[in-house]
Amino acid sequence: MDVKTSQQDGVTIIQVNGEINISTSPALKKIFEKEPSKKIVVDLEKVSYIDSSGLATLVEVLKRARSQGGALGLAGMSDKVKSLFEITKLDKLFSIFPNLQEAVGRVK
Repeated sequence: MDVKTSQQDGVTIIQVNGEINISTSPALKKIFEKEPSKKIVVDLEKVSYIDSSGLATLVEVLKRARSQGGALGLAGMSDKVKSLFEITKLDKLFSIFPNLQEAVGRVK
């Protein structure tokens, strides 16, 4: 898993490349913990797989962002990853956007 962090219009963008699973989700969680931003977009365009520990990490980040008055958006996920969110009903919990630009524009 490779992660890149950037800023755009006051929103922190976290671009993830690879798989988010039991072995990589702790590292991803640490990246989120270092981010002071209350507005975060996670770009999942290059994520091929997420397991339950990866989902749990994203739920934790969402809860933390909301408790601090912030927001978290997910962008650009593949059909395979999106179906996982739909099956687990997490698509009702998260703000999911088709692409990064739309997510950055609406997470504000």
